[in-house]
Amino acid sequence: MSSVKVLFLPFRDIFSPWGDDVVAAVGDRHDLTIYDDTQPMAPQFAGVDVVIDQGGSAGTREMMDTATDTKLWQILGTGFDHVDLAYIKQKGIPTSNTPGIFSRVALAETAMMFILMLAHKYRASYKSLHEGEMYNPLGIEIDRQTLGILGFGASGQSLAIRAKAFGMRIMAIDVREIEQETLEAIQPDFLGTPEDMDQVVAESDYLSLHLHLNDQTHHIIDARLLKLMKQTACLINVARGALVDEEALFQALVDGVIGGAGIDAYGQEPPDTTHPVFQLPNVVFTPHIAGVTDGTSRNRAACVAENVNRVAEGLEPLYRIDL
Repeated sequence: MSSVKVLFLPFRDIFSPWGDDVVAAVGDRHDLTIYDDTQPMAPQFAGVDVVIDQGGSAGTREMMDTATDTKLWQILGTGFDHVDLAYIKQKGIPTSNTPGIFSRVALAETAMMFILMLAHKYRASYKSLHEGEMYNPLGIEIDRQTLGILGFGASGQSLAIRAKAFGMRIMAIDVREIEQETLEAIQPDFLGTPEDMDQVVAESDYLSLHLHLNDQTHHIIDARLLKLMKQTACLINVARGALVDEEALFQALVDGVIGGAGIDAYGQEPPDTTHPVFQLPNVVFTPHIAGVTDGTSRNRAACVAENVNRVAEGLEPLYRIDL
C-alpha cells in the first residue's frame, strides 16, 4: 500500500486524546502533519490527499479552496450539522464522518447514567448528605418503567440493550426500517415511525434523544410535545442541543410541566448556567461529554485510519455524507 499525505486540523484546546489517537492510528503508515495556524496556509495543503477535520468545524472555506489536491475531507466526529457540507460538495471533495457506531457505547452509557441519577434523585441526595439529613429522598425504581427512544440507530439501540437489562419497557421511533436481525436481538416493545411520535412521548417515563440534527429535527422537542409528556417524565438529551426548544424545556422544568431532565448538549455552548433551571434538584447536567471517552476516541481514529488506507489503495471511502 502506498503512502498518502494527510493533514490534521486540530482543536488546539482539546487535542488529546483525539489527535493523539489519530496520529497513532494513521501516522506510522502515512505522511501525517498537524496543521499550524501560525504558518502560511497554502504550503500546508499542497499535495494533501486527506484532510482530517476534528469535530468538523475546524475547516474553513478558505481551507477548502486551498485543498485542490484533496481526495477526502474526513470529519472526526458523528454530527455534521456544523459542517459547511454544501461548500465542500461544491468543491467536489468527497466527505465522510465517523458515524454513531463508533460512539454508541459512550452515548448509551451516559443516557443510562442520567436515567439512574434522575430515578434515584442524585442532586437531592447529594444535598441531603451535605446537610446531615439521612434516608431522604425516596428514589424511584426504573424496573417496568417505559423508555422512549427517538432515533433507533446505533446509540439508541445500545441504550435499549442496557435499559432492557434494568427491566425497562422500550418504545422507539425511527424514520427507517430496522433490520429484522436487530429487532430480534433487542426486542423493543414498540417500534414506530414519526407518525407515532405523540404516542411514544405521552407513554414514556423517560424520553431519550438519539437523532441527527437537520432541518426536520431542529426543535423537534417543542412546547407542544413537552406538554404531552407525563408530569413525572424526564427528558434525556445526549445528542444535539438544538433538537430541543431550550426556552420551552427550561420553562417546562421550572414550572413543573415535566419531572426532570438529563442534559449533555446545548443550543448555545457553553450554556448560561445562571438560568434558574441549573439550580433545580431534578435536572442533571454534563458539559457535552457523552461521547468524550477513550473508547470513542480510539474507535473514531481507527475509522479514520481505515479511510486513509482506502484512499491510498484507490478505493471508495466509507461513510460518505456528501452523496
